Amino acid sequence: MSDFEVLSSRVHGKGVFATRHMAAGERVIEYVGEVITMAEAIRRHPHDRLNPDHTFYFHLDDGRVIDALYGGNDSKWINHSCRPNCAPDEVQGRIFINTRRQVYRGEELTFDYGLFSDEPMTEALKARYACRCGAKKCRGTMLAAD
Repeated sequence: MSDFEVLSSRVHGKGVFATRHMAAGERVIEYVGEVITMAEAIRRHPHDRLNPDHTFYFHLDDGRVIDALYGGNDSKWINHSCRPNCAPDEVQGRIFINTRRQVYRGEELTFDYGLFSDEPMTEALKARYACRCGAKKCRGTMLAAD
């Protein structure tokens, strides 16, 4: 039995849910997919022309991008939250999703996407990346805090 399962999410589409209690600091899953250059990520964008701001990209510190649309696993379904229970950790060009605090069986796993854009930060841009996490202190967008 896996430590998590993919189910419908109240946050957005699909989500990843714990099937057991997890301690703080546990490694849950590696975010995997095809590792590509930023130029290739831009060429491939958008993955879905009907929903152009939705991708399965994860940017690495060295400028490369993991594209989980190709060769990805269930980690691509982990949703954003402004008050996440998990956090990504980059180790030698690999991304691991670890718990930040105790996670309870049945709880949805989340991390702060901290998305960025080359466009000027406007209310319209924030709205394009609207957050639906429901946290008390939700910042209203999946974009990185100013």
